[in-house]
This record gives sequence, C-alpha cells and structure tokens, in this order.
Amino acid sequence: MKSLKYILYSLFIISIIYSCANRGQGPQGGPKDEIPPKMIKSNPIINSLNVKKDVIEIEFDENINLKDISKNVLISPPQRTNPEIRSYGKKIVVSFNDSLQKNTTYSISFGDAIVDNNEGNILKDFNFSFATGNSIDTMLIVGVVINSEDLNPMKGILIGIHNTVSDSAFLTKHFNRINKSGDEGKFTIYNVKDSIYRVFALDDLNRDYMYQLGEGAAYLDTVYKTKLEHFLKQDTIWKDSITIDTIKTIQSIRYFPNDVVLKYFKDDTKRQYLAKSERLQPNKFSIFFNTKNEKAPTIKPLNFNWNNKIIEQINSTLDSLTYWIADTMLVKQDTLTLSIDYLKTDSLFQLAPQTDTLHLAMRKAAKVATAANKEKEKFLTLKTNMGGNFDVYNPINIKFTTPVSSIDTTKIHFSQLKDSILIPQKFEIESADSSKMNFRINHKWIPEATYQLSIDSATITDIFGLHNEKLKNELRVRSLEDYSSLKIFLEQFDSTAMLQVLTKDEKIIRTKRAEQKGTLIEHLEPGDYYLRLFLDLNGNDKWDTGSILKKRQPEPVYYYNKKLTLIKNWEFEETWNHTAVPLLLQKPTELKKTIEPKANN
Repeated sequence: MKSLKYILYSLFIISIIYSCANRGQGPQGGPKDEIPPKMIKSNPIINSLNVKKDVIEIEFDENINLKDISKNVLISPPQRTNPEIRSYGKKIVVSFNDSLQKNTTYSISFGDAIVDNNEGNILKDFNFSFATGNSIDTMLIVGVVINSEDLNPMKGILIGIHNTVSDSAFLTKHFNRINKSGDEGKFTIYNVKDSIYRVFALDDLNRDYMYQLGEGAAYLDTVYKTKLEHFLKQDTIWKDSITIDTIKTIQSIRYFPNDVVLKYFKDDTKRQYLAKSERLQPNKFSIFFNTKNEKAPTIKPLNFNWNNKIIEQINSTLDSLTYWIADTMLVKQDTLTLSIDYLKTDSLFQLAPQTDTLHLAMRKAAKVATAANKEKEKFLTLKTNMGGNFDVYNPINIKFTTPVSSIDTTKIHFSQLKDSILIPQKFEIESADSSKMNFRINHKWIPEATYQLSIDSATITDIFGLHNEKLKNELRVRSLEDYSSLKIFLEQFDSTAMLQVLTKDEKIIRTKRAEQKGTLIEHLEPGDYYLRLFLDLNGNDKWDTGSILKKRQPEPVYYYNKKLTLIKNWEFEETWNHTAVPLLLQKPTELKKTIEPKANN
C-alpha cells in the first residue's frame, strides 16, 4: 500500500509540474485586441465654441500612449511656441504656450501618435477641433502628395495652405493651416475657413512653416475655392455576411477641393562651397565642391612650382578636380600648400569671390604603401571588358589606373577571328572622358563572331613613364536570338517624350527618345519589365527636377500601368496612351511604395 501511495503521489506532483510548464494549453485570455482606442469625452467638448481655456483634456476608453509626438502631432494654425502634450492613463492633455487667437478655429491632428497601451493599436488621423469665437470653420481640403520622379506616395510631408495667393507667400509667410500626409500620401486639411487658397507641400526641416532652399516641396498654380454639396447615398445594413437587412438613403456632405495632387521634388539649386580637399596618394590630390561651378577655380601653388608637372583631371561640371603630380620630387614632398580662388554662396544666396589656403599633407598610409609597392610599379596597369557573351551594343572599354600620356596606335591590332584566320578590322580608339584613364573602341559587331585585340608592349605610356605589358584578349559576340526587343507606339505622340525601360526594382535599363513611327528598343534580356515616360521639356536628354525660386515644375512623368514580359528572340509591340489613365492609377501596384523623408524619421 505504501508503494501504491508513493506512486500516486509522484504522478500527482508530475502532473502539476507538467501543467505549469505547458502554459500554451488552456485558456489564453481571448482573442488579441485589434481595436484602436476610442474617445469617450473631452474638456472642452470637441467642436466647442467660445473656448477660453488654454488646456485641452481628451479621455479614451482604455489606457493610451503617445508615440513620436514631434513627428505626428500638429496644431493648426501653426504655433510660435510648441504646446506641451502629454498622456497619462486614459487621458491626453494639451497645454498651449501661445495665447489663443480670437475668433479662430483650432485643430489638433494626432496622425499616428495615439496607440493603446497593451497592443499598440493606432488610432489613425484623429483630429480634435474647437473655436475661440461664435462659429467653427468646417471646410476641408483633401488630396495626395506623390514624388514627382517616380509617382510614389509621400508620407509625413507637411501640407499647408495660404489664403494669400501671391507667389511670394510660400517664401515669406507662415501657412494659415497645416497637416501632414499619411498613408498612401493622402492628406486632409481640417477646419478651413470658406475662402480661396493655394496648396503647398513642404519637408519643413527647420519647422518655420515656410519654404527655405534645400527643403523638398511641391506647389500648384491653381487657386482653389472651398465649397460643399449635399447628396444622397445608399447605406446597406446586413443581417449577416450574405443577407441584406435594409438599405437606407441618407443625406451626406461632400467637400471640395477633394482631388488636389501635389508633386513633391527637391530643388537642384544648392549652396556652393568647398566641400573637401585630400591627398590620398602621394602622386595626386583632389578638390571637391558641393555643386557644379560656373567657372573653374584658380589654383596657385605656394610652396612648390608645378609648371609642366601637373596633369589636370576635371569633370564637366567643374565640381570634382584631381591633379596628378608628374614630378618625382613633388611626389616625395610631405605637404603641398596652395591657394584657391572660387565662387562661394553667401548669406543672401549670391555667389561671391572666396580665397582659401589648402595644406595637402601626404597620408602616412600612402607613404607606407608607396614604399611597399615600389618594386611592383614596373608596368602600366590596364583592364578591358572583353570576354565571352559580349553584348552586341557594348564598346570595348579599356581602363587605366593612371592618366595616359601617349598611345602608339600602330602597335594595336584589332581583328576578327574566322576559321583560325585573323582578319584585320578598322578601328579608332577614343577617350571616354577627360581623365585620360578611360578609352573605348566602338565597332559594329557581327553576332556570334569572335574578335581579338592585341596590344604590343610599350604601346601605351602614362604620365609617370610607365608602359604596358603585351596584351592579347578575345571576345565572342552574343547571338541575336538571345535577346528580346520592344517597340512602343505612342497614341498621343509628343516629340519631347523619353521612354525608359525599368526592372522590378526600378533600375533604368534603357532610355530612348520617342519616335513618331514607333520607338524600337533592342537587345533586352528576356524577363519582366516596366515602362516609364518623362517629357524632356528642355531637351537635355535627362529628367529635371523643379525649382521653387525659378517657379519651374519638375518635368512630367508617366507610367505604363502593366508589366511587360519579354521572351527570347521575340519583338513585343505595345500601343500606349500615356494620358488615358489618371496619374494616381498609373504606377503598377508591385512597384508602388510609400516614401517617408529621412529628415522626418
């Protein structure tokens, strides 16, 4: 009996331990709470008139928290001094630090700030309004803000309105009323006085509620008149998921404007200044500016003489300058001191003359590398892009690590290899840029043919006197059957249209100007693609952003609203009316993603 009692007692203890450890079984407290908080009362009551107190209390049906207050919560009209906003338990308390204006409607937009304490469910776009006068403004302005270059919706962008419709208001005055764009770029400006307005978007970096250079923005020349209309709509009440109980006709209100579309852009106007200077290698130094220069800066050596000893490598926009030192004594000099005269943007955003003195010291790491690699620097290093599966549209690219001073083209041999016989081909080698470090050979390739490039030793010499070793490379051109092609016919032809073929991650594969009789884009890899079109209004073959100061909108962009699947050895033809589908419905869903400015994150 004692043994039996001991066994039963042991089983009882084990069952208790098991039930404690296995907490996944049994009641779990019901389904997960997915319902956002709900306001139950406030002081003053929402939409109250003649409010004098500067403290607002709002109570909810459960404990709540406020998330990212500075990012989410906006007071309209804008405040000179931010109010104190805090939450405790089920309450939110807003204490105004500015005196309330007379006969003014106030709205507090909480965005995504209000979340419940347990599950973090968001009470989206909650707006609390009250008035200090005898009436409350009730008009709305509704719209969406999208990125001008790729039509993606923009979240977290400040939207503001001015009842002063002059062009200068955006630059000189605070907005009358504000809110921020939410999910899918949608926005609503609440409690608007019945009047006329212009609407703006602004990535307000310094929170002054007006445009400053460097901030992203959007504007429209359209002047909107607020209005409302009453209409009847059907409201269906269901008995269950498939059975209709009753259909009621109820009166509702529609507010205008309700279709404002703002195209957000970053102005390409930048402040000009000397960004940095460096000497990462003993045989060269570089100078970089914040943006393009109108004219090249003037540089004068102060502790050395560089006549015929420096090779300039300057890009087309004059904002990236590299100077190669061709004198061995200068290469060994620890510090090069020079003066530089250039144009710098002043406080009035005007270009003014500026002179700086630069001390370019050789890095210690560069000294060590120079000593370690001295024996290796016997030959000029070059690389080509030749090889198997060579694309029919590519040139031969030849890249050097240092600027070239001379090329003896009589020692370069370019041939087609046919039945083991080399057939010489006419060719020209040309510089691909101003650096004299990149060259190319263009040729009309025969599909599936093999070519050989042979360069004798000492054919090419760089500015330091190094020459190349003997080189022999081959390439085989791909078959035309490996490619797809695409021909686009524009129903509404526009001679300024530029067509772009995009991948699923919106990488631009090809850009080509539209042609009246159809635009043929050849030699595409089989696969899925998308089409974008922009109007090249200034004829520079690239998309250009807008300018607030110059009152210039970004160049218009359109998307073909379907995916194109190209198959091998096939020409796909498509007719496209780029104006037929409303702009907000053009971009394919799989490409669309909401963008939030980094400055607001």
